[in-house]
Amino acid sequence: MGASSHNPGAAQDGVDHVVRIGGGSGFWGDTPEGARQLIAHGRLDYLVMDYLAEITMSILARMRQRQPDQGYATDFVSQLIVPHAKAIAAQGIKLVVNAGGVNPAGCKAAVERALAAQGIDLKVAAVLGDDVMPQIDALRGAGTREQFSGAPLPAELVSANAYLGAFPIAQALDLGADIVITGRCVDSAVALGPLIHAFGWTPEQFDLLAAGSLVGHVLECGPQCTGGFATDWQATQDGWADIGFPIAECRADGSFVVTKPEGTGGAVTVQTVSEQITYETGDPRHYLLPDVVCDFSGVQARQVGPDRVAVHGARGRPATPHYKVSATHVDGFRCMATLLVRGIDAPAKARAVAQAILARTRTLFGREGLADYSETSVELLGAEDAYGPHARPGAQATREVVLKLGVRHADAKALDVFAREIFPTSTSTVQGLGGAFGGRPKVQPVVRLYSFLLDKTALPVALDMGGPPQRVAIAAGAPWVAPVAVPVDDFWQAPAGPRTTVPLVAIAYARSGDKGDISNIAVLARRPEFVPLLRQWLTAERVRSHLAHLVQGRAERFEWPGLLGFNFLLHEALGGGGVASLRYDPQGKAHAQLLLDMPVAIPQAWIDSGWVAQ
Repeated sequence: MGASSHNPGAAQDGVDHVVRIGGGSGFWGDTPEGARQLIAHGRLDYLVMDYLAEITMSILARMRQRQPDQGYATDFVSQLIVPHAKAIAAQGIKLVVNAGGVNPAGCKAAVERALAAQGIDLKVAAVLGDDVMPQIDALRGAGTREQFSGAPLPAELVSANAYLGAFPIAQALDLGADIVITGRCVDSAVALGPLIHAFGWTPEQFDLLAAGSLVGHVLECGPQCTGGFATDWQATQDGWADIGFPIAECRADGSFVVTKPEGTGGAVTVQTVSEQITYETGDPRHYLLPDVVCDFSGVQARQVGPDRVAVHGARGRPATPHYKVSATHVDGFRCMATLLVRGIDAPAKARAVAQAILARTRTLFGREGLADYSETSVELLGAEDAYGPHARPGAQATREVVLKLGVRHADAKALDVFAREIFPTSTSTVQGLGGAFGGRPKVQPVVRLYSFLLDKTALPVALDMGGPPQRVAIAAGAPWVAPVAVPVDDFWQAPAGPRTTVPLVAIAYARSGDKGDISNIAVLARRPEFVPLLRQWLTAERVRSHLAHLVQGRAERFEWPGLLGFNFLLHEALGGGGVASLRYDPQGKAHAQLLLDMPVAIPQAWIDSGWVAQ
């Protein structure tokens, strides 16, 4: 039931036209089984693939510096086009991917060579224009400042790319493209573009654009919405080996149903979908995208069948006049070593080993005229270091830990000294040191993110479909207007009577992720009756205090009434974030788990009624 069997205009003729979009990849390096599964069993109109993250762009930029014809996600060609192009063509499935990285035209050429080798005639389009590097000198001269810190542009950048929107993708599909390859665009655009094309949505239909963006947001991380990465993991663990990748069944009114191929593992439930809706967001009332400003605060999810969840309620407002640009730059170097320590007093031994390595290398630095470390980080995996003051009392008595010692320095030569001094600890420190994982640790550049805004009129966007590039008209946008806060009335009130302390996970589920150095934790009530207590108990300050050993900046809390929950932004919580961080969880993926252990006093009546398991 591929796209060729449908009439995209049928929805306007009164037919309840459904477009099926499958999300086959959540990142560069994701399993190729997602695409294979969806092509074989998904009955798709569109297959969309997400490959890009900020650090991915810097890696691809370095690839292109070494080889000018590279700089794209080569896995897209080798793991999707080469083995599956015949099936894609036979079913009429259209592909929309951001595999172009920093070289969409090069990716297009590679795809066309792979198709020609198999004798397959599919029309390939590349979206051009997200690369801002040619304008950097002019932008520096104009006094461009970082979006959050106000810092000037770094002297040297590795990459700089604007997050484009969905209308170039839709135009390519309108012109007959079977495969659309973009560079940097917002993750949700690869799904919104096909919906604009299929249903004829216009730039002024803001609610529909917000709804289509939500489709893309749910699909963009692959099986995270079908039972992967879920709070209640025991319910889906038996199916992880063949977990189903998501499919969205979309209608012209913006509503959609999330499902997965029949017979695959995982689960599509209100909880799994709701967690993904909140993932890596901020204030749900204004989620900024290049095509629309979304209000997801009223979005609701409803179970409508086994592995079928209906989603509706997105609202939209005009987009702003700016693109967000993510640039990356090198800021020194880092090196991370991991060593196994077993036996009596293992945590104390591991800390002593770490201090010995740092002391010895600092002595060597002084002898060789090198400065001190810019930053050091010691974590004991197995001793609950990430829990800080909330670690269980027996954690420090464990007889087995992994020592992670991370260091940062402006000079790579200093870290070569550090790497050299890891193995000698096996003969100069403690019994029970079981060796370093992976051999001598590698010295890596620290790549930091630098974000700024760029007027949309300053960036020409075009399509490469063979012949001269075709310009794409982009709506100018409107000045930003913050939404008015809506007061929330509590219908349910917690009953009076005795209270019992339980972990937060007993009454809520949660999901965490990152945006730069900001940790985002969404907490959603398991029942509507629990919301007032959560609102009273789970304040921004209390969350920040509970995670104070990780959070250096401020905390914000946003209401999410449609999903019965709250969204927290914890600033300066990731040690710099991404590869700039020396932590073992630089993206805060486990922060929701840390918070769900937080004790909360609930009415004993909730336990007596069976609402909460004790």
